[in-house]
Amino acid sequence: MLKRIGLFLLTNLLVILTVSITLNLLGVQPYLTRRGLNIEALLWFCLVWGFGGAFVSLMMSRLMAKWAMGVEVIDPTSPGQAVWLVQTVHRLARQAGLRVMPEVGIYQSADVNAFATGPSKNRSLVAVSSGLLHSMREDEIEGVLAHEVAHIQNGDMVTLTLIQGTVNAFAMFLSRVIAYALSQRSSDEEDRGTNYFLNSVLVIVFDLCFTILGSMVVAWFSRQREFRADRGSAKISGHKEYMVAALRSLQRQFERGPTSSAAESPAFASMKISNEGGSGFLALFRTHPPLAERIAALERA
Repeated sequence: MLKRIGLFLLTNLLVILTVSITLNLLGVQPYLTRRGLNIEALLWFCLVWGFGGAFVSLMMSRLMAKWAMGVEVIDPTSPGQAVWLVQTVHRLARQAGLRVMPEVGIYQSADVNAFATGPSKNRSLVAVSSGLLHSMREDEIEGVLAHEVAHIQNGDMVTLTLIQGTVNAFAMFLSRVIAYALSQRSSDEEDRGTNYFLNSVLVIVFDLCFTILGSMVVAWFSRQREFRADRGSAKISGHKEYMVAALRSLQRQFERGPTSSAAESPAFASMKISNEGGSGFLALFRTHPPLAERIAALERA
């Protein structure tokens, strides 16, 4: 759900900004523009650092999730609902053909949410909020867990990392080309310091802007992967109605309006969950399709 993509995008943005600032402080940038803008060298530079930033985000994804969300990994020998949760995830993982079982964790939050993350199928984590455990039936929870296992089976984090790496490379390339064009006011020796300072500031600003705009591309691919994971949930669990029931449960909680704590939660606000498709610029940043569309697509499957 939301947390998986949100944490990845935030980590990637922080990594790209850190790379941009560090490279400027180390004086790497002038080597690309010492004799005019070297397009070929700049392209390779951006590909290496763009994909590097995305893969650093991927490698940190499981650790970041545990740290940022306060996820407590469950001991498989724990009593009560916790052991059922681990057993269910592991059963679904085996049915999905995973050879290494994911870690399973719970984090304390009123959000009705769950997510899967990790750098590979063999180093994955499935985390569930306490709000989801308290508000859904076991069959609905199983549908959600199968959905998250489907994300791991489909390699969605790696796929999104490759997409994010491409977006990063284009963002870094465009920001440096535009910053160079805007900062070259004069070729005089006395103005070179000013040009370099202006170029450095513009590169950081454009890196931030283009990376945020590029997240629209990642969000679009994320929405398509959510439809696929919904179908994967039905195949893995063998019960399409489990995932449909889970989505309808989320829909009912939202429709109850302000009296529903779930409807007021950050997850609902950020995902813009509603029965309508939505429109406008902000809709392009949604990482998940509207619930009504997901239910309709799953029922047709």
